Amino acid sequence: MIGTILNVAGIVIGGILGLAMKRPLSAANQSFFKVALGAFTVFYGLRLTWLSLNGTFLQMLRQLGVVLLALILGKLTGRLLHLQKASNRLGQFARVNIEQSASATPRRLSDGFNTCAVLFCAAPLAVLGAVSDGLSGYYPTLLIKAVMDGLATMAFAAMFGWGVILSALPVLAWQGTITLLTGYAAPFLDSHELSDSINATGGLLVFSVALVMLGLKKIELADYLPSLAFAPLITWVFK
Repeated sequence: MIGTILNVAGIVIGGILGLAMKRPLSAANQSFFKVALGAFTVFYGLRLTWLSLNGTFLQMLRQLGVVLLALILGKLTGRLLHLQKASNRLGQFARVNIEQSASATPRRLSDGFNTCAVLFCAAPLAVLGAVSDGLSGYYPTLLIKAVMDGLATMAFAAMFGWGVILSALPVLAWQGTITLLTGYAAPFLDSHELSDSINATGGLLVFSVALVMLGLKKIELADYLPSLAFAPLITWVFK
């Protein structure tokens, strides 16, 4: 659970800094962090996929084929389940809270907590990072999310007050639960050589997060989350 602990620490530190700072980050600093985080996300996403591929060249091509098929089936399933629409509704809820808080006086403690908890827990990186951390202890994905959440908390702290720091608790519960459950399943998945397919698929999804973050492509990431379940299933069938 190193990744989740780092994520919680990022939120707490970001909230404290946000309360202490008199001025928000400048536009230049925000742009720098955006590009830097995007670059790190590209690197660590592709690295996770690369580390999950093994064997001969033909075997690696077959593994990539499994990943692509999992992404296709995951996208179709996610669309049927309306996962992206649900994610958009949560984002709309947070946006309404922010708009109302800008004009409301005094600000309620629950507004900051609810807004940040929804945003931080509903992010696709929360699931992707927790799964990879539970399967193989690969925590850089959640480290990137920790920085992103920390920067967001800095901005929200000035708007909502110290209640935003409390959002670290649902993040700990949500991501920690996913990590622990995945960790319990890891021995079974490893014994049947299924973990690599999940990590390879997750790595490409993390890479896709960077494309969205940098504004290069609009991707409905939430719809692709079922791919993490299809990847080991397809690998099992092919074997």
